[in-house]
Amino acid sequence: MTTPAIGSPAPDFTLPSTSGSDVTLSSFRGSKHVLLAFFPAAFSGVCTAEMCAISAEYSRFTSADSVVLPISVDWVPALKAFKAHEQMTVDLLSDSKREVVRAYGVYLDAAFVSKRAYILIDKAGIVRWVHVESELGHSRPNGELLEQLAALG
Repeated sequence: MTTPAIGSPAPDFTLPSTSGSDVTLSSFRGSKHVLLAFFPAAFSGVCTAEMCAISAEYSRFTSADSVVLPISVDWVPALKAFKAHEQMTVDLLSDSKREVVRAYGVYLDAAFVSKRAYILIDKAGIVRWVHVESELGHSRPNGELLEQLAALG
């Protein structure tokens, strides 16, 4: 499976989150841009730094008329512990069944985790930007992610 093509509709999904409620991608259609931030594993060094940075600057994302949906294959209890331990404000989504990571072409079969990837979806539900890291130890800085959001207008 490959990542969705730029200009194509984003595959819809519903996932459980650390808020205790399910989150459905299409519920943001017409109101918010959505940045899907796939990350390999809670409590790992790069993922911790990345998710804490997104959480710390979350108001910059919301002021860009967007929502960030961080997604990993970890179970909700692990994600809740990760969020609490790092004092994050952003909710994390669990794709423990690995359906969404497969639908978005970012599942790393050999390691049973998702690749680190970013997929920007506009308010109409169309994929506008995709970046998949070549190595799990790399991540995009918030500034670059915010530039991509700004480009949507």
